[in-house]
Amino acid sequence: MTGSPDRGVWTLAEIRNGRVHEISGELLAWGRSLADSLGAPLVSVVPESVPDGDLDGLVAWGADVVIVLDSQEGTLPEDLLCPLLARLVRRHKPEIFIASATTTGRTAFSMLYAELETGLTADCTGLRVDEKTGMLLQTRPAIGGNVMATIKTPLHRPQMCTVRPRSMKPLVMDPSRRGRIVRETVEERSFVSRLEVLDSIRDVGRGTPISEADILVVGGRGMGHGGNFRLLEQLADLLGGQVGATRQAVDMGWAPYSSQIGLSGKTVSPRLYISFGVSGAIQHIAGMSTAEKIIAVNRDSDAPIFDVADLGIVGDVGEVLPALIRDMERRSGPCQ
Repeated sequence: MTGSPDRGVWTLAEIRNGRVHEISGELLAWGRSLADSLGAPLVSVVPESVPDGDLDGLVAWGADVVIVLDSQEGTLPEDLLCPLLARLVRRHKPEIFIASATTTGRTAFSMLYAELETGLTADCTGLRVDEKTGMLLQTRPAIGGNVMATIKTPLHRPQMCTVRPRSMKPLVMDPSRRGRIVRETVEERSFVSRLEVLDSIRDVGRGTPISEADILVVGGRGMGHGGNFRLLEQLADLLGGQVGATRQAVDMGWAPYSSQIGLSGKTVSPRLYISFGVSGAIQHIAGMSTAEKIIAVNRDSDAPIFDVADLGIVGDVGEVLPALIRDMERRSGPCQ
């Protein structure tokens, strides 16, 4: 690549507490495939100042160019960030611009696409380039997750979308990669943000959010009733993990929405996913298929979940789950 960000595939880096978050690597993994298909540079836009080592990390994750908005103001509110991003886009005319479907990405892009008068596809689970037209094919769930829609932006640029966190693993970092770091100086604010944060409320769910958990114990309709979810919590505690649920289990009130996995819930990618009474509807599979190891327990030997499982156990969860808990309790401590 030439080292120019012009007409490239752009990603908006995710910053947490002044550092580049792993989600930025997920976006670059999506972008690397698209950029290679188009023969275009891959650009990561960093919306605030971060340590130089984090910028090198973005290059190691696959970025050809990193554009940094160097600001003495720290994290810019989205209504101040939007005109800065719009100015960059109008100057360099990227073909594609991707952000994560987090609070930051959704808020910034909902303002930016309107400012640029282009289109925006939210919550994508799949992205690819049409070989014939070179257009971005943006796949996302629709109608409550019952169908998958493919959306195009044929008339306007950039083609903008947000993608679900954990829907792609970051590429393995390559410290030998070389890229260009471009610093854009952000002048002192000439106007005051119209946004005011009134309060920040911490998630009161149990432990780590399921989208970040390394071990997930998941229950479906086959659990029989909500009281059995206490057994899932017991096993999750023994394994050092968190509890997830299918949409049906959530709809029946057995688990909170924050634990829902699938197209209409969270996308997860744990090291270990172990399910009980989960049939494996396509909407659920789409939200967990990137798990490293999948263990499934279901009394139906034809359940679709067994098609993606590394280990399948055909049995009654009412027998298998308590037996597994008893076995774990005999061990010296939580699974490491």
